[in-house]
Amino acid sequence: MPYEIERAAAVEAVTLASGLCRAVQQRLVAGTTLTKGDRSPVTVADYGAQAVVSHLLAQALPGVPLVGEEDAAALRDPANAALKDKVVAGVNAVLPELTADAALAAIDRGTYEGGASGRFWTLDPIDGTKGFLRLDQYAVALALIEDGEVVLGVLGCPNLPVDAADPDGPRGCLFVAVKGQGATMAPLDGGPERAIRVTELADPAAARFCESVEKAHSDHSDAAQIAARLGITRPPFRIDSQCKYGSVARGDASIYLRLPTRKDYVEKIWDHAAGWRVVVEAGGQVSDARGLPLNFSQGRRLEHNKGVIVTNGRLHAPVIAAVKAVLGDI
Repeated sequence: MPYEIERAAAVEAVTLASGLCRAVQQRLVAGTTLTKGDRSPVTVADYGAQAVVSHLLAQALPGVPLVGEEDAAALRDPANAALKDKVVAGVNAVLPELTADAALAAIDRGTYEGGASGRFWTLDPIDGTKGFLRLDQYAVALALIEDGEVVLGVLGCPNLPVDAADPDGPRGCLFVAVKGQGATMAPLDGGPERAIRVTELADPAAARFCESVEKAHSDHSDAAQIAARLGITRPPFRIDSQCKYGSVARGDASIYLRLPTRKDYVEKIWDHAAGWRVVVEAGGQVSDARGLPLNFSQGRRLEHNKGVIVTNGRLHAPVIAAVKAVLGDI
């Protein structure tokens, strides 16, 4: 089956990185009272997850570069020795054989610039940093891009309920999608994969939509106007990170709105690549706020796109029409 080796490597890497993030969250966030503005736990998890994923991918598929969010320059500063030690300790809990130098070198593999040709991975080691610090939703998001097309996506969502109807039940989901092979979800702690599909909903007024928790990530007032135009009366489902893509893919919601908050903001490819493939393989549709396809061939950012709209497919045209009516020319 195509991409069998790549899929297995990505699943292992995201699963182990998700375990690292869980351990850091429990030890450094849940176990302490953080001072306002203290982002050190998420920084430790960010660097640690990138080291784990990068190292494992380099072993399984040497020569395939990585577009990552982090580099290790700050960790090499003697003033950050304590932070580096915490990062290495987190990595060694998952990969005990990795030396400090090897961990930093793995992080630095993430400096690739991407582009329109060849194949490369793109990683967001912790998507949803504020959700992580709130002990809420975040994701480890990994995708493989070939000649500008996302062909594989894996999302590790450590805090997402396995069953959306049982929010107090088991947590931790692993979403996997490969081009032409459909999308699946499995418990992050192990268990059988099951195929997932978007909703079959065709009436916008009956839809549930999700958006970012943080107002800086998506304009909530514009989203409310769009919902009103569509006849949606249910309150929005606000959730951090690319967990929103997973939620649409498995039918928890039918619409995800990420609306531009300012004209000069350009989305990063690692914030959307994995989720894009998961939703598309589950039968959904993804575009920017103008209805244009997301273009992952422009380097590290979605230079040709504004905002992101995700739907179950059937609702895409009316949602885009409502977005254009509210936002105008963006």
